[in-house]
Amino acid sequence: MIDVTDVNDNAPEIFLKSLTDSIPENVPPADINDNPPAFEKQAYSVYVTENNQPGSSLCSVSARDPDWRQNGTLIYSILPGEVNGIQLSSYLTVNGDTGTIQALRSFDYEQFRSFKFKVMARDNGSPPLSSNVTVSVFITDVNDNTPQILYPVIDGNSFMTELIPRSAQGGSLVSKVIAVDGDSGQNAWLSYQIIKSTDPGLFKIDLHSGEIRTQRDISETDTMKQNIVVAVKDNGQPTLSATCTMHLIISDNLSEVPELKDMAYEDSSSKLTSYLIIALVSVSTFFLTFIIIILGLRFCRRRKPRLLFDGAVAIPSSYLPPNYADVDGTGTLRSTYNYDGYLTTGSRTSDFKFVSGYNDNTLPADQTLTLRKSSTDFDEAFQNTDEITEFQVRSLTMELK
Repeated sequence: MIDVTDVNDNAPEIFLKSLTDSIPENVPPADINDNPPAFEKQAYSVYVTENNQPGSSLCSVSARDPDWRQNGTLIYSILPGEVNGIQLSSYLTVNGDTGTIQALRSFDYEQFRSFKFKVMARDNGSPPLSSNVTVSVFITDVNDNTPQILYPVIDGNSFMTELIPRSAQGGSLVSKVIAVDGDSGQNAWLSYQIIKSTDPGLFKIDLHSGEIRTQRDISETDTMKQNIVVAVKDNGQPTLSATCTMHLIISDNLSEVPELKDMAYEDSSSKLTSYLIIALVSVSTFFLTFIIIILGLRFCRRRKPRLLFDGAVAIPSSYLPPNYADVDGTGTLRSTYNYDGYLTTGSRTSDFKFVSGYNDNTLPADQTLTLRKSSTDFDEAFQNTDEITEFQVRSLTMELK
């Protein structure tokens, strides 16, 4: 039997495994931020109507990033810039999450008609990657400007006049109204029309140029002073307009012109007259109202209630003051005048203290003093009274029969 001895004639074998074979299948590989954001459009164009509301949305920009998780999360921002010398941040803002761009103020077509700015999209990777896109904003016009008249120019109280010779024939150019409009397009198309004239059949105006010409030959009977009111309208919606007055003088002699200084004040004088009439009526109404109130107050103060009596009220003797005596107790005098006199004792004076009227049918005989019609009868009633020095008539009744 032969023994076979093993000889080390085989080199060791090395087995290599890939890195992915050692990672479990449920563990995803780590992402690398190697893709910058890409916008859906190469550039954006936005059309905005002027006088837009602050806070209104202009447009939205959108970008995509194929990276995973935070490497693909995007944040939008507007790059610094200026619009008409003002910082862009005072005009626009962008939502960092959605990319919606909003206006912070109203745009005016007359100030600037377009502008551009850039929006940046940046991911949240490490290091962060970003890309930019250009947004162009075009402002469209709105009919918000009234036509401005350049000629004729009204400067305070001065006015411009046009001198027309009396030899002017029909179709002669007299003057021209010049106006401009700050709007654009059809909003700036102007039309001219005469709305008031001293002689409606003497002048006409071109609808588009504003040239004023004569419709016929000027005659000697035409008024020397001619005023024409012209309306200038634009073609916008709604239509805006302005008016002016042309002062024309038909004369061959310049020396007559200074005598017409009051021509420009005819319309203002009529308005001033209306204001004066209104003021006069208002003042007169106020004055009359004031007088009526004063008279009413005085009437109320002077007015006293009237008491109608069928007869005098009887005064019992218990209501008479002490130390008074009845002069005559008959009380049966049927004359026209009846008097009650109450006299005091211990006085040397003879004057009336109080007089009041009464009806002779209401007082008893023991409480009345009867005096005669004549003064002699009145003296006889008091000639035997020595101790009575002061008397006072308590009531007086005058009864006319």
